[in-house]
Amino acid sequence: MGVEEKIKAHLAGALHRAFSIFVFNSTNQLLLQKRTSTKYHSTGLWSNTCCGHPRPGESIEAASRRRLGEEMGFDCKVREIFNFIYRAELDNDLVEHEYDHVLVGEFDGAPTPNQDEVDDWKWVEVKTLKLDMQENPENYTYWFRRSLHRVVAQLGL
Repeated sequence: MGVEEKIKAHLAGALHRAFSIFVFNSTNQLLLQKRTSTKYHSTGLWSNTCCGHPRPGESIEAASRRRLGEEMGFDCKVREIFNFIYRAELDNDLVEHEYDHVLVGEFDGAPTPNQDEVDDWKWVEVKTLKLDMQENPENYTYWFRRSLHRVVAQLGL
């Protein structure tokens, strides 16, 4: 297993580890974030609560909790529920080829997102989200569209 800079890995389409976090509140609403217009890909799209890549030697749990704080301004316990590999050609000649660890957590509160990472956020009912994703898939990130159904099924929502 090697180490590569994030942008180089995405330019080369190299398979690499990543994680996607889905945080729900006590009424089973999912916390979404709208990716900032300054992100290197998938700008302005709605996505799951937080995503990222572990640093060399960093566990997925530690990396995910670090990124929750960095992006969304809060921390909560998380647990991995599945993982999957996907490959998607994105804007800016970048390729996401990721071994994605999918984690879930629970949080009741208002995040304080980093404005360099997140343009907007909202809590949304799963049923409403699924309908909007069917009608407007272009408004959501590729990996989010690929993984939401499995998250919902695993949690029985």
